[in-house]
Amino acid sequence: MLLSLVLGGLIGFEREKSSHPAGLRTHILVCVTSAFLMIAFDNLFFGDSVARMGAGIITGIGFLGAGAIIVYGREVFGLTTAASIWATAGLGIIIGLGLYWEAVVAAIFFFIVLRLKTKRG
Repeated sequence: MLLSLVLGGLIGFEREKSSHPAGLRTHILVCVTSAFLMIAFDNLFFGDSVARMGAGIITGIGFLGAGAIIVYGREVFGLTTAASIWATAGLGIIIGLGLYWEAVVAAIFFFIVLRLKTKRG
């Protein structure tokens, strides 16, 4: 659970520092809750319940991310923020499944990608 707090916080800190709408608290909540739900379902249920929970998290977070996307004329804003929310949910899922090193590596990749700057034309 602590790892999900730290990694979700890393991604959220980058988003907040860059003045994006979904920041530190949002990313921490998404990552920790995803990890908690996966751990809970893994311990309480049998069969394909864990896979169903993972699918449910990914679907639900898609709706949250969709709320971050704004279309203004021919411009679209918030796609990267929506993707970072979705990626953070994925981090929580893999942490909840016990794939700690994989989560650390993925979070480092996410952080690097989020730091890349593109030139808007």
